[in-house]
This record gives sequence, C-alpha cells and structure tokens, in this order.
Amino acid sequence: MSAPILEHTEQLGAINQKVVADGENLPAVTLKDGSKVQTGTVATMLHNIELYNAGQRGMIEKELELAIPTLIKVGLFDLFSPDEWVAGANPGRRFVGLKAKQYLAGMAEK
Repeated sequence: MSAPILEHTEQLGAINQKVVADGENLPAVTLKDGSKVQTGTVATMLHNIELYNAGQRGMIEKELELAIPTLIKVGLFDLFSPDEWVAGANPGRRFVGLKAKQYLAGMAEK
C-alpha cells in the first residue's frame, strides 16, 4: 500500500518550481507517519508573501491557500500559531494566518 499524499501535494510540486533554478526539481518526501509532503513549500510561501505584500493577489492567494495543509503537517503553525501570524503589520503573513485559522476550524468541524 502506498503512502497517503497530503492535500494539494502534486499541485504544490508545480507551484514550488518558482523558487528553484531551471532544470531542478523538488521532490515530495515521505514523513515518518507515512504521509507525503512537497519539499520547498515553506520557501515558496515566503516568496509568495513577498509578492502578496507587493500587491499581487489572485493566483498568489490561491497558492498560499493550497500550501496551508502542508504547512500545518510540517509543524509551521506549532512553531508560530495562526494568531501569531495574524498579529503585526505584515499583510501577507496575516493572510496566511487567517487562512490557517479557517482551515483548522474546518478540520475541527469534521
């Protein structure tokens, strides 16, 4: 039986190509619990926050939202809670924090 693939892992593989040199590929890796996550997601999120803060919306917002399940899985929101992401004056960080809170609330309802 193959390892479960986390939500949007395949889409993130394509999105995360924006932060690596041409010809390079970022692999999906299997975590100890057997789930697969796409490497490069944190780096791409930081890049997309910069773009968001520069005024880009639309696709950047969608890419940030798609990253939320992987960011949760790798423990980013254990290190800094969604409320900590929302605090402060950084609009991109706030967007990610709000989307993480929404996602986590949806998970709690299931």
